[in-house]
Amino acid sequence: MDSQADVKDQCHHAKDDAEACKWYEEEIDDDLKWSFALNSVLHKGTSKYQEIALIDTKRFGKALVIDGKMQSAEIDEFIYHECLIHPPLLCHPKSVLPLFGHARGIFHILIEVVDFCRKYLTVNQNAFRDSKLCLIINDAKAELEKREEQFDIIVGDLSDPMEGGPCYQLYTKSFYEKILKPKLRHQGIFITQAGPAGVLTHKEVFSSIYNTLKHVFKYVVVYTAHVPSFADMWGWVMASDEPLVVDSRQIDERIGERINGELLYLNGESLVSSTTMNKSVYTSLLNETHIYTEENARFLYGHGMGC
Repeated sequence: MDSQADVKDQCHHAKDDAEACKWYEEEIDDDLKWSFALNSVLHKGTSKYQEIALIDTKRFGKALVIDGKMQSAEIDEFIYHECLIHPPLLCHPKSVLPLFGHARGIFHILIEVVDFCRKYLTVNQNAFRDSKLCLIINDAKAELEKREEQFDIIVGDLSDPMEGGPCYQLYTKSFYEKILKPKLRHQGIFITQAGPAGVLTHKEVFSSIYNTLKHVFKYVVVYTAHVPSFADMWGWVMASDEPLVVDSRQIDERIGERINGELLYLNGESLVSSTTMNKSVYTSLLNETHIYTEENARFLYGHGMGC
């Protein structure tokens, strides 16, 4: 029979184990992990295409995790919301295609993900209720391929390219060249998230996506920002067959015309400065030769593991 001291010690360890399991852990590399203290796990499951978790973190609020990688958190803004607050962009029903939809449509591969975001990510709920939003649940590649209309802007806010995942095909030269570009109008612009862009991480996929788009469009501009919930600089690539001019004064004027109230982060100077790369990243972009194809793809490392 256990002594009273033994029982007390076991209870103490059980409590420690319970406390230890209130963390979500993401493996960024084989020698680097990133942990989030949790309030709770709101959902965890596996679908036909992806593993999904919705977690409530102490630091970043509620966060969506797909295939073990954090996709977005409440502390970060969401593309649905951001696209819908710009009235001039949405004055034409087919002017902008967020997440491979038009001004009134967004494509997403998984209805479960959308349902969870609608229910739990409260910062985005107004966007889901907006009459300008028409949500289409389908394979983005197939849906875009069959559509006949063209758009002024296409924004690819995609899951990261993970080995075995469904999204890496949407970063390939053939997709950009044969499916996406024909859907852009004259002077149309394509923007895509392009993975981590830090000093140690920019060669994983960022430089490759940039170089691939350079082989499809005449003008390509990269920009980066620090995303706290990703623990790294993150990269985006903007591409067009017309010159891309980023002017700080013009940006400030347009923010003043379009936005009610004050933005917390963005102004003209910060956007212009985000297009300037440090020497290491700039040199890698300049010398990158890899073109992203289905046969020769690059993938991000890492997977999440929650207690």
